[in-house]
Amino acid sequence: MISLIKRLFSRSFAHGNTPIYSRDEHKISRGDISESALKVLYRLKNAGYEGHLVGGGVRDLLLGREPKDFDVSTDATPEEVRSLFRNSRIIGRRFKIVHVRFGRDIIEVATFRGHHSQSADGGRTSDEGMILRDNVYGTLEEDAWRRDFTINALYYNVKDFSVVDYTGGMADLKAGRLRLIGDPEDRFREDPVRMLRAVRFAAKLGFRIDPAVEKAIYQWGHLLQEIPPARLFEEVLKLFLGGHAVASFEGMRHYRLFEHLFPAVEECLAHEEQGFPLTFITRAMENTDYRLANDRPVTPAFLLAALLWEPLRMEIDDAIEDGLPPYQAIHAAADAVLREQTTRVSIPKRFSAVMREIWVLQSRFERRFGKRAFVLLSHDRFRAAYDFLVLRAENGEADPQLAEWWTRFQDVSEDKQRAMIDALEGEGKGNGGKKRRRRKGRGKGPAES
Repeated sequence: MISLIKRLFSRSFAHGNTPIYSRDEHKISRGDISESALKVLYRLKNAGYEGHLVGGGVRDLLLGREPKDFDVSTDATPEEVRSLFRNSRIIGRRFKIVHVRFGRDIIEVATFRGHHSQSADGGRTSDEGMILRDNVYGTLEEDAWRRDFTINALYYNVKDFSVVDYTGGMADLKAGRLRLIGDPEDRFREDPVRMLRAVRFAAKLGFRIDPAVEKAIYQWGHLLQEIPPARLFEEVLKLFLGGHAVASFEGMRHYRLFEHLFPAVEECLAHEEQGFPLTFITRAMENTDYRLANDRPVTPAFLLAALLWEPLRMEIDDAIEDGLPPYQAIHAAADAVLREQTTRVSIPKRFSAVMREIWVLQSRFERRFGKRAFVLLSHDRFRAAYDFLVLRAENGEADPQLAEWWTRFQDVSEDKQRAMIDALEGEGKGNGGKKRRRRKGRGKGPAES
């Protein structure tokens, strides 16, 4: 389909009818482009190569948004780019690109890509059509038709400050439409991750997804199960830590993609009680979006711990019913949940270790006699675990009075802290709290351990 479209349009391009928007026909200004990106563009130009800004940076500039990064596309090979910039390195095997580093700023430079039929060894696809390697180089026009969405196939030319649009991206930007280049089935077979990208861009930009693309997503969502779990983890970070976690989550569930990434969570959502765990997950994502909007730090561990909390609780119930003591049940359940999850979306140990601590510490918040409260307060993961407790209390899954006690305990002097503990001992509440909500037929859970 891509080849057919290319042939249909190539005649008009050859006669000088390539849609080029001059400087006075768009809103991009060099003042809005990072100094690092301009250095790369002008060095390529002065060395006799083509160099264009492309992708999300151009799209966001045209929409009046501030880009988070800038990508450059060029006719120079990765080796030629590397020779121009001592501060660069070639990365990737599936897609070979060059990272040019200016301090903490990284400009990604990619060579124009051509069609796989042009090379016997630079490009390779699976029997199902999935791209396994894509190092076939071509022209600017060929590169445009190889990109995924029309709004990401706009090129800013530093030579004359024009925007080149082979695929109708400018019209789609104005219409607020997310449209694939080529046949959606073919493009999703080439790279199923494009379905997640469609959801992410729709959530980020507030665009509507083209009906043909929607139909293909519903039909081919299962192809995500063929993507390596490590790659899906990177996509999950973009979906949930890009400032639009709630909209991304809702979009993934709407198009039935979430079930292929988090099947255990989807199973729990399908049998929710009194809005739980949906409200719990949504609230965690709202908090994440809020923190990002206010330039506050976030960690994937917290959000993933919230996502997998309900599957964990169910595993704990099963482990206790099988005879394990509550403390052992928590660890056995964490092992089982993480083991199953990593078959779909891998979670690096640096995050899974934090998730475990957040989960395990929940039961310790109710044990406040003696020195236990002070020991917990000094724990490295106290703050994350406390925030998790508050989230649970806000959703009726933990005792609000318990969360309020810990909120006050952090903010008073040591003498008052001891007085708070003494008051609990006098009332006999230091080792107890509100019983957690549980499903019928389930045993005790972590809040009762």
